Order: sequence, then structure tokens, then C-alpha cells
Amino acid sequence: MVQSYRLGQVIQHCDHCRSPPRSLALNGGKVNIIAMIDPFGRSITYLRISVTDRCDFRCVYCMAEDMNFLPKSDLLSLEELERLASTFVRLGVRKLRLTGGEPLVRRGVIGLFNRLGLQLGQGLDELTLTTNGSQLTRFAEELAAAGVRRVNVSIDTLDVEKFVAITRWGRLPQVLEGVMAAKSAGLHVKINTVALKDVNEHEFDGMLAWCGEHGFDLCLIETMPLGEIDGDRMEQYLPLSVVRARLAQNWTLTPTAYATGGPARYYDVAETGTRLGFITPLTHNFCEGCNRVRLTCTGTLYMCLGQNDAADLRGVLRASDDDTALEDAIRAAIARKPRGHDFVIDRDHKQPALARHMSVTGG
Repeated sequence: MVQSYRLGQVIQHCDHCRSPPRSLALNGGKVNIIAMIDPFGRSITYLRISVTDRCDFRCVYCMAEDMNFLPKSDLLSLEELERLASTFVRLGVRKLRLTGGEPLVRRGVIGLFNRLGLQLGQGLDELTLTTNGSQLTRFAEELAAAGVRRVNVSIDTLDVEKFVAITRWGRLPQVLEGVMAAKSAGLHVKINTVALKDVNEHEFDGMLAWCGEHGFDLCLIETMPLGEIDGDRMEQYLPLSVVRARLAQNWTLTPTAYATGGPARYYDVAETGTRLGFITPLTHNFCEGCNRVRLTCTGTLYMCLGQNDAADLRGVLRASDDDTALEDAIRAAIARKPRGHDFVIDRDHKQPALARHMSVTGG
């Protein structure tokens, strides 16, 4: 969607949009604002890209221990991922987040960060990633040099033995070393923690205190019903409304308008000076202001995390070096973006809401 305004005209945008589009071009005395607007008036300014479905952990809420990953031949090359990302930026995306699986296990991925980082200030506002932290000791300095300023690290417990039980293959000391390497490199760290009933539900006070000590924000996440796992998600599910009420007994939590472009709702924590976020796909639908789409490592674009409708961009990408058809395919996909997801946990049959794993879609 392209909207034209004469110079000096007041630009208005939908209340659902967190921020107006910013890609501007002068054309015959007019300002052309290039933006992707979905059917509900929301500007799509945030793209999450899964660069691989592989991971060096096997977290119990995310995947089975004996996972069958995609053949490497099915994955887009790093050059193809760069071309797709650049096309999205040209169409109005302002924030790119690289995810996985674990993005830092993809060979050569730092080169992709470096090339995408060249677009910062040239239409792209932010380049960041979500990681399990296992590779941060190796790559934190290079990520900072590429233009990354923030990083989300998934840590569900600070108990060494419990960490192994949750991740199966992970080692907490390695992850904590990586987190401190990121801090030393000047990266702002946010810790993502999945709330798991009877597993880590009594650790959140300690987690919040630890984050406050190091200046990290903390974001708590309800388990999401994606993909078959070895256990029963009903045994894992912990409503964050309960968690927030418990934390409010010991901490001063004040709602804030702070937002990072994602679905978290944040509170200022008076005692630490940091923030606490809640992502609640089950107890509270977070879709009304959604500005995000997700691109898988195979070139499939999901307009909604909780819906199966998708667009195959790989075929269009490989059919021609001309990006016109690619841009048209992206716009057509955005035009089908739904109002919101349909996440539920099937209490009777204990089935996931969707068959695909989070590692395929992009965390």
C-alpha cells in the first residue's frame, strides 16, 4: 500500500499502529510513504526471521528430544535471507530480529548480521536477535560491531540441575558466561523466561532480583501450544495473571507504555529500576496492536504465529532476480493477515493448537 501526501499535510494513522511508517521518498512535490498496512489498519514494521530450525538445546516445552530437523538443502541461503530482509525493509519494515532454532549455530550467520547492519539508519531502525546464549561468548563482540544493540536471551531457571532438566542439552554456566559477554560488549540484555507450572514458578522473585542486579529486563512468557512434544502442555501451563499477582506482593510494579515492538506488556520495577514484561498468548490475546510477521528459514511467511495461513516466498524469490514480483507477493500476503490468533490448549485431547514447532516458525 502506497499513500501520497502533499508537503505540509498532517499525516494521521490508525490507532492500532504503534508508530507511523517512515520510508519516505519525494516525488513531484509529494511525500510517498511506503508502508505495508494489513486489513485492520496496522502498519507491519517488524519482521522476525528464522535463519535455522536447528538448536543445540532441546527445551522440553519447545521440541521433542529426538527431533527431525529440515534437510539443509531446504533452507534458504544466507544471501537469499538477506535479499528477502532487504525487500521487507524497502517496504517499510523498521525492525529485524534473527531467530531460530538457535540463530548463532548457523554457519556464517555473523556475515548476515554484518550485511544487514549496513541498512541501519537507511530505513532500518533496529537489528537484534533471540538466542539461548550458548554461543554469545564467541559472538557478542562481533554482534555489537555489526550494529546489534539489544539481545534477548532465553533462561528459564538459575538452578544448574533444573536448567539441564529443562533444556536437556544446555549448561547454565556456559549461558551465563555468554550473557555477561553480551553485557561487556555493550548489548542491552533482556532475559526471556517461560513460566512452567511446578517447574520454575517459585523462582521468579529470584530471577527478577538477579536481573535487577545486572541491569537486565525480564520477560515472562506463557507456554505456547505449538508442535508435538514429549510431555503434556496442560501440566506445564501457568497463567501469568497468577504470577503477576504473586510478584506484586513483593515488588512495586507500575504499568508503563514502554514497548519494543513485540507483544510484551511491561511494568517498571521500582526496586530495581528495570522492567518486567509479560507475554500472554493464552490468558490475554495480544493481537490488537500486532505489527509483526515471521519468515521461516525455508522462505515461508507466516502472517500470524497462531494461524496456519502462509505465503511461499521461496518460489517467487528463486523465479527471478527482479524484486517486483517478490514485493507483490509480500503485499498480497500482508493483505491476508488475520486480526488475531486462535491459541488454545486442547484440554480434552492434549493436542497443540498447531502442529508446527516454534523452532520452525522462529522463536
